[in-house]
Amino acid sequence: MAENVYELSADRVLEPPSTFKGKLRHLGPGFILSASIVGSGELIATTNFGAEAGFVCLWIIIFSCLVKVALQLEFGKHAIYSGKTTIGAFNDLPGPKFGKASWSIWAWLLAMSLKFLQVGGIIGLVAVVMNTLIPIGPEGGKVGVIFWTVAAGLSVAFLISRGRYALIERCCLIMIGLFTIFTVISVIALQWTDYSITASQIGSGLSFEMPSKLILFSAIAAFGITGVGGDEIMAYNYWLIEKGYASYTGPRPPESDQKAHDAWLARARGWIRIMTLDALFSLFCYTLVTILFYILGAAVLHVLHGKLKDGQELLGALSLMYTESLGPSAKWIFMVGAVAVLYSTLLAALGAWTRLFADAFSHIGVGDFQDPKRRQKAIAIGSFVITAIWAILYFIFEKPKLMILVGGFITAVILLLVLFAAFVMRLHWSPAQLKPSRLYDLALCLSALAIAFGGIWSISMGLRKFFEKPAEKTAFHGSAALPQAHQVPVRPDQQLPIHHHR
Repeated sequence: MAENVYELSADRVLEPPSTFKGKLRHLGPGFILSASIVGSGELIATTNFGAEAGFVCLWIIIFSCLVKVALQLEFGKHAIYSGKTTIGAFNDLPGPKFGKASWSIWAWLLAMSLKFLQVGGIIGLVAVVMNTLIPIGPEGGKVGVIFWTVAAGLSVAFLISRGRYALIERCCLIMIGLFTIFTVISVIALQWTDYSITASQIGSGLSFEMPSKLILFSAIAAFGITGVGGDEIMAYNYWLIEKGYASYTGPRPPESDQKAHDAWLARARGWIRIMTLDALFSLFCYTLVTILFYILGAAVLHVLHGKLKDGQELLGALSLMYTESLGPSAKWIFMVGAVAVLYSTLLAALGAWTRLFADAFSHIGVGDFQDPKRRQKAIAIGSFVITAIWAILYFIFEKPKLMILVGGFITAVILLLVLFAAFVMRLHWSPAQLKPSRLYDLALCLSALAIAFGGIWSISMGLRKFFEKPAEKTAFHGSAALPQAHQVPVRPDQQLPIHHHR
């Protein structure tokens, strides 16, 4: 019988490596987060925001990536010293319980009901790309998209239902690495085109100019979905536990046993340092890709479109980021890369969601997440149920960009719940002997202010949209909403960008 990684045992205690090479061998959970982030956040939300805003809002994207990592670290620390999952921690938060579960679990379930739209958009995009590469049916039409949606859903469900942590980590690392390299090359190649990036454009993006009201929804969605989001922070604990960080630290002995407690503290500090290194590596990875995608959107798509169309034309527009710098043949490389990065997002998201939902239902009273057999059964069933919901939602809406942006909007709201939990962990649950530095606390407070602002703003905008009367549509044409200094001349042959879908 396989060992239960969610149960702490003194038999699995392992001293943290002291060498840098040894620490690198234990990295990995952060790369699964990067895979989950890059697919929808960077490829869609970030490029859409860059297309609408131009360079002027680059600072928002950078800030969004940097400001949330403190919450990720706090959740990771809690997993290491307590061995508890995120949902287990949520159930211990102060406040009323409804049935067996805390109010926070019910609130999370309510918010996640709308998050299904986001990944539904992603699975639809995978199908559209695959149908472009390998058309099914007459002229690669709707029949082909339906076929590839079902194929993508079944394949990722099978992998998650059968695969363990190591398979998910390996797949995500390979796919994200390849697409990141290709994106770096595309941005560099852009300098030899009419879309070359200047220092003044980058400078305008770091001038802390606020977005206009016309693109406020995109700005908040981008803030919620770029960098490590609320759902990724919640998923991080599961990957840390399955990687072994909590098991290696071991159960916390009573303080009366001074020798054993001191040894436990030393192990906890060591594995927290490795977790921090893991988080910083992933921070570098997804921040780099986010900036690159935003620059491509601002440099190319802002000039050609101003605002990306939705549906099947979306990928044709996105491919211009590569064809305009690497030539027409790069469209097909982009399509293959898009499949890799979007599929890795499906893989990481489904792996996380099956664990989170199985754990949440266990606390409600359905199933037992702590029992290895019942947990694996719940994950296997959840794999197929969740992907079926994603596919059905895509068939209903068929607007992947809108679906993904709505998910990013809701993620900004989920971050409020994550923020509350992080401060309870820091102020009430964290052992005094593991007290962090003042710099860490300052970063946590900065994260709190930014996330509270973004989350409350998201809620207020949502309520305003719900109650306001329908208004006349406001025209928004390309870079017209921006100062002339941010506009780039358009060549005559670029006036009518092509959106082919075969």
